[in-house]
Amino acid sequence: MGDEQSKGTVTDQAPAVLTQAQWRACIEQRLAPLACSFSHAGDGTLTLRVFEPDSGRVDLVVSGLRIKSLRSEADVLRLIDELFYELDSNSLGHL
Repeated sequence: MGDEQSKGTVTDQAPAVLTQAQWRACIEQRLAPLACSFSHAGDGTLTLRVFEPDSGRVDLVVSGLRIKSLRSEADVLRLIDELFYELDSNSLGHL
């Protein structure tokens, strides 16, 4: 019975909320060797710029990302998948 209780508490827990530093690091690591810059707007959104670090060539700019939507690892991974899709669709993106 002890095992059942401990299993129940693990599955009942909400996903851990990521800090801004954690989700930024995750995005930067997954998009490497491209670089990222983040700029915050006063309305709780941010703009993400993905660029080639040596040349400075910008491959993707995404505006209006809601900071509050990046709470869990799953949220961040979903965003990263969307970024890869956009980069692959973009004739400039070369990952």
